[in-house]
Amino acid sequence: MSTHWTLGGDAADPHRLAAFWATALGYIAEPGYDDPDGASLIDPGGRGPAISFLRVPEPKTSKNRLHIDLRVAGEPPWDMPARERLIRTRVAELRAAGATEVRDHHYGDQLGHVVMLDPEGNEFCVA
Repeated sequence: MSTHWTLGGDAADPHRLAAFWATALGYIAEPGYDDPDGASLIDPGGRGPAISFLRVPEPKTSKNRLHIDLRVAGEPPWDMPARERLIRTRVAELRAAGATEVRDHHYGDQLGHVVMLDPEGNEFCVA
């Protein structure tokens, strides 16, 4: 049996970061969680883990050792041109929501994933 778990993160502005990740993941604010120094998100379908953010005084200082990968193109086998269109569309949506595009990563001549930063500079990938 698997263990129920939550992904937790530090934030300068937990509510702003939670709003971004709610948009990125299709999550919603956890009902009943009301903390000015924290925010919690849940998967409305009940499948994914909850994600919480707590306000901390110190800024982010280095690369994440753990990050989220958004797998927008589904599972292989892929139609590679269609896969790249799905990735590029999602990257544009996330830029509009406050993310920063960092770089593309290719596997040979095919787009593998796009590295991005959330509004507080945390790395994540769109694949």
